[in-house]
Amino acid sequence: MVDGKTISLGLWDTAGQEDYDRLRPLSYPQTDVFLICFSLVSPPSYENVRTKWYPEISHHAPSTSIVLVGTKLDLREDQGTIEKLRDRRMAPIQYSQGVAMAKDIGAVKYLECSALTQKGLKTVFDEAIRAVLNPPPPRKQSSKNKCIIA
Repeated sequence: MVDGKTISLGLWDTAGQEDYDRLRPLSYPQTDVFLICFSLVSPPSYENVRTKWYPEISHHAPSTSIVLVGTKLDLREDQGTIEKLRDRRMAPIQYSQGVAMAKDIGAVKYLECSALTQKGLKTVFDEAIRAVLNPPPPRKQSSKNKCIIA
């Protein structure tokens, strides 16, 4: 139940492997909202939002709302994880970076959660449902995407 309404939620967890790149978009029609998830302790996962997931979704479903979700929140402050990242000259993704990415891709929300501790998990699904029940106004295309030939 979300905002006093009983909701039936169907989820599709699409494969991220390159082997499925041609098949994955077949699941996109009639999708009401996309949850683009990345690991807060994997900078390459974060970059894939911009380089892989957002371009793919905006190509196949340009008017569908997106909720950006940072996962593995429990590991962002974990010293062992931080040290492993530091050894590879990396650091966990900070909240402000997630907010900036959400703005860059036009996501309706940016949220963080941990499946392990359940922190923020219900909020992710509640906000995805709200994005469908109360859709934002359509995104305006930026003028930089237009070509004028005179």
